Amino acid sequence: MAGAILVAYGTKHGSTRDVAEAVAEALSELGLAVDTRPAGLADDVSRYAAVVVGGALYTGRWHPDALHFLRRHKTTLARMPVAVFGMGPRTMDERSVGDARAQLARALAKVPEVEPRTIAIFGGVIDPDGLRFPFNRMPASDARDWAAIRAWARETADAFGYGKAASEAGDPRSELQQTHR
Repeated sequence: MAGAILVAYGTKHGSTRDVAEAVAEALSELGLAVDTRPAGLADDVSRYAAVVVGGALYTGRWHPDALHFLRRHKTTLARMPVAVFGMGPRTMDERSVGDARAQLARALAKVPEVEPRTIAIFGGVIDPDGLRFPFNRMPASDARDWAAIRAWARETADAFGYGKAASEAGDPRSELQQTHR
C-alpha cells in the first residue's frame, strides 16, 4: 500500500492529541507519510490511503468529534483501511478496559459502514486542575503507556498492509520499499 495516512483525533483537554501525535510519530519512523489533524477539521479523507481515528471516552461516550468524523466520511472510510483508538480509563485494570471497550463499541455501532482493522484502548489522563466539580476532586493520574501506544501504531501499519518495518535503523530492510503482503 502506498500513500499517506491521516491520524484524526477528538480531544477535550489535549491528552488524546498527544497520543495521536505519538501514533503519527511511530508511523513516520516506519518511513510512512502521515498527517495529523483534529477530527473536526479533517475534510477530504479521499486523498489518504488509510485513516486512524482516536477519541477520548467521557462519561460513557466517545468524543463527539471522532464519532462525527466517522459519520461524515463513512462512505469513503468504508473503502479504506481504518484503525480506531479510545482513551479514558484511569487505570488499565481488566474491568476499566472492558468498560471502555464497550463504550467504544457502542459508538462504532452507530457507523456500521466503517469496519476498523484494529481497535485499541489506551489509558487516559486526569488533571484535576483543569476540571470542574466534581471531577476536580479526583486524584491526578496518567495511565498512558507510551510503549504500548507506539507498538499499536506499528501493528496498525502492518494491518494496513504496509508490511513489517525493519527492527533497527541499520537493517537493510529499512532501505526497501514497504509493500503489501
